[in-house]
Amino acid sequence: MRESEKGNRDHLPRLPSRRAFITTSAVAVAAGLLRSNGAMAAGAAAEQESSIVALTKEARDQMTADQILKKWKDGNVRFVEGQKIQRDFLAEQRATAAGQFPAGVMLSCIDSRAPAEILFNLGMGDVFNARIAGNIENPDILGSMEFTTKLAGAKVILVMGHSACGAVAGAIADAKLGNLTQLLAKIQPAIKATTYAGDRTANNAAFVDAVARKNVELTMDNIRKHSNVIAELEKAGAVKIAGAFYDLKTGGVEFFA
Repeated sequence: MRESEKGNRDHLPRLPSRRAFITTSAVAVAAGLLRSNGAMAAGAAAEQESSIVALTKEARDQMTADQILKKWKDGNVRFVEGQKIQRDFLAEQRATAAGQFPAGVMLSCIDSRAPAEILFNLGMGDVFNARIAGNIENPDILGSMEFTTKLAGAKVILVMGHSACGAVAGAIADAKLGNLTQLLAKIQPAIKATTYAGDRTANNAAFVDAVARKNVELTMDNIRKHSNVIAELEKAGAVKIAGAFYDLKTGGVEFFA
């Protein structure tokens, strides 16, 4: 071979072998499929999120109280199983800025480990939420509930207690501290009404939970007793009052009437 021809060939671009060409093509196809599948998955997720941006008045009004409770129960199952609906809170914020149509109102404890919207996998605009230590009712709470039901159209009132409740334990121990004293006094009737054969002290977790459950039941009764507005709505079938108990260890919520 002439030196001039060899030099010219050295400067020519090398063409890929047939095997290299096939391998490169296969990688390109695979990458394309991954991008396509990823885009489809992202699109499906976006479609799922956009379909639950905010609860509308029409959607709320079409649901019965039992259907609303089922939605909350299903949401808690998703929470426990780690299958929560991923929400776009900014989209929900924009969608609810002009108005809100929550399906119900929850009365729960201020305990930082029991945030109702998270436990039930709910979003902005889905539920009114009143939180107070020991999930007890008082005139201000009742007034808020009367607004949410009679005026705003909520169909469910859910009173939710939880395990290892510090307010309940404090009431059992007869703790005294400023304004907290009068709040804990409202839990005292639940202590007396709780049937329990074992150790009836704040050191007994089982007894604390038993009192917490009874406290939910008594709070439900007190809502009916101390609010004629809500009692009439319940009698007319416009509102349903229910109870629930959240287990801090399992993440599960037990519903009861």
